Amino acid sequence: MSTTEGPDSNPASGPAKVVIGSDHRGADAAASIAEALRRSGHQAQVVGACEGPCDYPEPAWQVGQQIRSGDADRGVLVCGTGIGMSIAANKVPGVRAAVVHDEMTAQLSRAHNNANVICLSADLLGARDMDKLVQVFMDTAFEGGRHERRVNKITDIEQGHDPAGQA
Repeated sequence: MSTTEGPDSNPASGPAKVVIGSDHRGADAAASIAEALRRSGHQAQVVGACEGPCDYPEPAWQVGQQIRSGDADRGVLVCGTGIGMSIAANKVPGVRAAVVHDEMTAQLSRAHNNANVICLSADLLGARDMDKLVQVFMDTAFEGGRHERRVNKITDIEQGHDPAGQA
């Protein structure tokens, strides 16, 4: 399947199903983001709610599996820095998770990398900043073109193939 096909290619096509996960450091932010997404007309579900300390790989897995299966169009992950979530989520085939810290990285993660999961830092970003970054992420379409070739090379690597053969 081309990277421009599928539910994550055109956010303007209507409300998206968004799955949200966090560790204990991002739990409050995850709930706030879910509410903001619902107010914007999206379906938002928080998975793996933390009661006390919890480890980021579990919510990253849960969100990644929903993206992989097609049960969700996009994902949002929040931990202390966003880095651990990104590393863990990117182990799930079909997930392209990007740590973003400003509007430019949120926009480029979609436009150039066709990211389907945004990873945010609960420790470094405020609630308003996170809501704005998620909004930019949701509103940005993948540009395709030369970027599609590059995203297809990422898929090649994920499948254990040398990306050099990708035209």
